[in-house]
Amino acid sequence: MGNFLYFIVVGLVAGFLAGYVMKGKGFGLVVNLIVGIIGSILGGWLFGLFGLSAAGGLIGPIIVAFIGAIVILWIISMVKK
Repeated sequence: MGNFLYFIVVGLVAGFLAGYVMKGKGFGLVVNLIVGIIGSILGGWLFGLFGLSAAGGLIGPIIVAFIGAIVILWIISMVKK
């Protein structure tokens, strides 16, 4: 249960940061937080494709989830056009 909570917190932080960085491409706080949670899954998958892994601690997983959230927000903005 603790790992799941950790996963959610990392995704929430990543979604918030991604929404802040992608100004004008964010979709509001709640959607950006959900995108962060989904982005953590996508980021982990993308990093796995390239044989990379997040460093231990909290910063590494946040960076991976942040990159995944940025990719998702970018894809959504392309589809939305």
